[in-house]
This record gives sequence, structure tokens and C-alpha cells, in this order.
Amino acid sequence: MNSVNPTATLIGFAPIENTNVHQQTPELVIASQDVLLQGLGLLFDLWDRTYSRVVPAPYKASIGQHYRHILEHFQCLTRGLRSREINYDARERNIRLETEVTFASTATCDVLRAIKNYSEETLAHPCRVVHSVSYGTTQPTSMESNLGREMAYCTGHAIHHYAIIRLICSELGIDVPAEFGFAPSTLKHMSTLNAD
Repeated sequence: MNSVNPTATLIGFAPIENTNVHQQTPELVIASQDVLLQGLGLLFDLWDRTYSRVVPAPYKASIGQHYRHILEHFQCLTRGLRSREINYDARERNIRLETEVTFASTATCDVLRAIKNYSEETLAHPCRVVHSVSYGTTQPTSMESNLGREMAYCTGHAIHHYAIIRLICSELGIDVPAEFGFAPSTLKHMSTLNAD
């Protein structure tokens, strides 16, 4: 298992690796937890004013706007478990998530609590996904998927937005961890280049 994220220890949350092989936390859940804990670690270093500050072009966005977008995708995922429908178009677009660090931190912990007991069986649950992907029609696309596939999507989507958040942080003079905003495959590739 990965080393425990220091933020996880700080908030009293850490993925538990069970000794029973059939009840181990799936790798995908651990990856999602790690990504959410990276975001939570960043939040702990920010004040509301910095979190919500919109930087000028080319970004024209704030850390909070991107983080809200990430978190609301995960919220759609966790809500979709019961209904078996994940509707990414039904995000709340809650202004508090993009302006209040404490509110965003609490919402992140809520998602972490929701996913911590997901098993391989949970991840295999089929679901319908609703998402607008076309500019040419007002009707959203609807397709079959499963919870695991959508968790992988939300995790990769978060990393993509973390890369943008990393750039915004640079504009604001905020340091982020070296791996923040880099896909695991990119980090592996970079480590092989450094080994040569």
C-alpha cells in the first residue's frame, strides 16, 4: 500500500488495509483517496481570499472554481451509487465550494467518507451516465457505465484540473507538492528519464 498521506493523518483519516484479502480497499479507491487528500492538503494551506481570487488571463479563474468543479464531479459519483445514475450535468455549482476553504474541506471529507468502504463489488455496479458532451445539441448524452469506470474518470479529471490549479498557484506564489497536478503515468515516465 502507498505511504499514508500526512493530510490523512492530520484529519484522522487513512485508508485501512484489511488482512482479509477479500476486504482490501481496491486500488482505485486508494487512488481516488490520494487525489482527494492532495486537494485537502492544498486547502489547509489557503485562506478564503487566496482560494477565491481570480487570476487574470490566460486563466481567468480561481483555485476555488477549479476545485469546486472537481469536487462536484465526485459528489455526482457518490450520489449516483444509490440511484444507479450519475448525472454530471446536475452539479450544484455551489458558490460556497469555490469561495470558502472550510466548506470545501468539509465537502471533501464527506466524499472521502462516502468512498472509503467501496469494495470491488461496489465498483462493479452498473450505472447510467448523463453528461453533455456536444455543443451541437441541447440533449445530454446518456450511456451505460459502472461505478469503477466513473471513479477512474473523476480521479483523472481531478488530476487534469490540479495541473491548472498548479499554474494558478504559481501565479499567486503558492508552493504545491512536486507531484501535484501530474498523472501517475507521467511521474513514472519522469522517474525513468531521471534514472538514465
